Amino acid sequence: MSDHESFEQFRERMNKIILDEAPLEVKRFFSLDSQTYSDGALPAKIKELLGLSLSMVLRCDDCVRYHLKQCVALGFSDEEIWEAMSVSLIVGGSIVIPHLRRAVDALKQIRGDTQ
Repeated sequence: MSDHESFEQFRERMNKIILDEAPLEVKRFFSLDSQTYSDGALPAKIKELLGLSLSMVLRCDDCVRYHLKQCVALGFSDEEIWEAMSVSLIVGGSIVIPHLRRAVDALKQIRGDTQ
């Protein structure tokens, strides 16, 4: 099982437990997160690219993986994803480089390119 598949299974399992057991405040936050990424003044597709870029700057590998998967599902090309990651690197600086490495690895796994 790839790292990406393992991440997906863990995320799905834990989200189910959280939504089954968590207090209302946690469930509301999860709902707000979902609502934020739906179409509005900005299309959902652009919001996912923003989520990817911001997650890299904030150095959240789980969020980076999630948004990469969403970006691929929404049809972003590798070139578009690379541009978003380039912005992240410029804004976040060299501390983003380890997360860039893991993001590129995750993107390769999501695309099925396991070089």
